[in-house]
Amino acid sequence: MKGKTSDYKLISKLYFRLLPYQVLLLLINAANGIVDSLFASNFVGKTAMSAIGLYSPLTHFLFAVSIMLVSGSQLLVGEAMGKNNTESVHDFFSTDLMISVFISLGTVALLSFAAATDLTRFIVENPLDREAVNMYIFGQCPGIPALVLGQQLFSFLSMENQTRRTTIASFACIIVNISMNTLLVAVLGLGTLGLGLGSSAGLWAFFLTMLPYYLSKKAGMKFSARRFTWQRSGVIMRRGYPGALSRFVEMFRCIVVNFLLIKYVGSIGLSAFAAVNSVMAVFWPIPFGMLAVTRLMIGIILGEEDRKSLIDLNKVVLTKCFLLQCGITALIMLLSTPLTQMFYRDLSDPVYQMTKMGFLLLPLCMPLAVISLHFACYGQAIRHKFLSVVLPVFDGAVFVVLFSIFLIPALQMNGLYIANILNGLACFLMILFCAAGTNKRFPKSIAELIMIPAGFGAEEDARIDISVTQLTEVVDISKQVIGFCKRRGIDGRRAYFAGLALEEMAGNVVEHGFRKDKKKHSVDIRVVHKDEDVILRVRDNCVSFDPLSRASILDQEDQTKNIGIRLVNGIAKNVSYQNLLGQNVLTIRI
Repeated sequence: MKGKTSDYKLISKLYFRLLPYQVLLLLINAANGIVDSLFASNFVGKTAMSAIGLYSPLTHFLFAVSIMLVSGSQLLVGEAMGKNNTESVHDFFSTDLMISVFISLGTVALLSFAAATDLTRFIVENPLDREAVNMYIFGQCPGIPALVLGQQLFSFLSMENQTRRTTIASFACIIVNISMNTLLVAVLGLGTLGLGLGSSAGLWAFFLTMLPYYLSKKAGMKFSARRFTWQRSGVIMRRGYPGALSRFVEMFRCIVVNFLLIKYVGSIGLSAFAAVNSVMAVFWPIPFGMLAVTRLMIGIILGEEDRKSLIDLNKVVLTKCFLLQCGITALIMLLSTPLTQMFYRDLSDPVYQMTKMGFLLLPLCMPLAVISLHFACYGQAIRHKFLSVVLPVFDGAVFVVLFSIFLIPALQMNGLYIANILNGLACFLMILFCAAGTNKRFPKSIAELIMIPAGFGAEEDARIDISVTQLTEVVDISKQVIGFCKRRGIDGRRAYFAGLALEEMAGNVVEHGFRKDKKKHSVDIRVVHKDEDVILRVRDNCVSFDPLSRASILDQEDQTKNIGIRLVNGIAKNVSYQNLLGQNVLTIRI
C-alpha cells in the first residue's frame, strides 16, 4: 500500500518536534541546579554544596507532586481531546490548576515551619550543614508555587502548540536565576539563602511569562474555579500517581544513599555526588523530556483508540530515542575531565577522582533509563499495574538501595555509580519477564513487548491506512477505500461516499495545505470499521485549518465548489475537527 510507513514517519517527526520544548522545561530546573552548584562551589564553599545535596530529597518530592498532577491531567485531557469532549478538557484543566495551588501552598507552610523550628536536625546532624540547609529552604520556599503551577501551564501550552511562549519562558527563567545569583550570592554574599532566592526569582519569571496566554481569549483550555471539584482532583491524582511513584521513592533513596555516603565515604562523597548530579541534571532532561512527549501523545492516541499509532509511538522511543541517548552518554564520558574541572581542579584531592569517576560511570545508566521510564509511563496510560506501580518503585529506589548497601562499603563512591547501572539492567529484565509472562513466550515484536490491552483499537483486517505525500497519489484513495469497505461487507452507498469524500478532502489538503510553506508534508488517512460504523480520520501536519468552519460560509448556490466538505456534511453521523499538538485531525463517522 502506498506510503504505508508514512504514518510512522509522521509520529516520529511530531515526537522530535515536541521533544526540544519538553527538554527545555526540565532544563529550567537543571539549569537552576547547576547555577546554584557553580555559585555554591565558587562563592560559598563545600558546606553549600552539601546543603544542595541534602535538599535534594525535597526537590524529588516537589517534582513527584508536579509530575503526579501533570501526568494525570495530561492523560485525562488528552483522552478527552481524542474523544472531542471539550467540557471534560476544561473541567480537568481547571481542577488541575486549583489542586496545584493548594498543594504548593501547603508544602511551603510545612517546609518553612521545619526550617524555622530546626526540625531538619533529624536528617542533618552537623550544625553548620543544618544552618546552610535551613537558609536554602527559606530561599526556595517562595518559588514553590511558581514551580508547581509553571510545570502545569507548560504542559498544557505544549498541548495547545504554544511552543514559542514556552521557549521564551524557559530562557527568562534561566536569565533571571543567573542574574539574581550574581547579585545575591556573588555581590551581597547571602550564601545559601541567596542561592535559594535566585532560583525562586527565576521560577516566578517562568510562570509569569506563560500566564498571560490563559488570561486571554486565545486559550483553547478555559480556567474556571467553579469547575474545581474534589472528586476530579481524586481522579487526577489516582491517574497520575503511578507517573510520580519513582520520584516519590527517589526521595527515600536519596536519604538512604546520603546516609551510606556519610558513613562510608564522608562529606566529600556528598560533595562529589552533588557535583556530578548537578551536571547530569543538564542531560537527564533528555530522557525525561522523551517521557513527557510520550505522555502528551499517548493520551490522544488512547482517546482515538489508534492501535497502529500506539505501536508506532513505542517503536520511536525504543529505537530512535534509545540510540540518541546512547550518543549523549558517550559524549558525557568523553567530557569527564573538563566537567570535573568545573568544580574541582586539584588532581590530588580525593573529591576530584570521585567526581571524575562519576562522569565516567553514572551516564551508563541513562540509555536503560529511557526504556524503564517509557514503560512506566506506558503502563500508567494503559493502566497496567505491574508496569505503572511495581516497576517505578523498583526503578526509583529498591534496586539502587539494595545494590548500594552491598557495593558502597566495598567500592566506596564507585559502588554507588555501579549500583545505578545495575538498576537499569534489572529493570530491563523485569520488563522482558513481564512481557514473556503476558504472551506466554519471549516477545518477538514491538506489539508483543508492549502488551497491548485486549480489544484496544481495530485489528489489521478492520482498518486501512493510506498516506499521501503528493497529488498523484490522491487518485488511488477512493478505489482503496471502496475496496476495503466491500471486503468488510459495508453497503455500496456508504462505501462510495466514504471513498469519494476522503479523496476530495485529501486532495484539498495537498493542493492548498502543502503549498503554504516549504516544509515536507503528508496526509495520513485511516478508515476503521467498528460497531457497524465506518470511522474516517484525516490527519495532516500543515498549517491549522478547520474545514468545518469553511462549511458554514459555503456559497450555497455554487454546488460545484468544496465537494469534499459538502459530501462530509451530507453523509456523516458525526464530524469533528481538532488541532492536536500542531496537527489537523478531522474525524468523520458514517
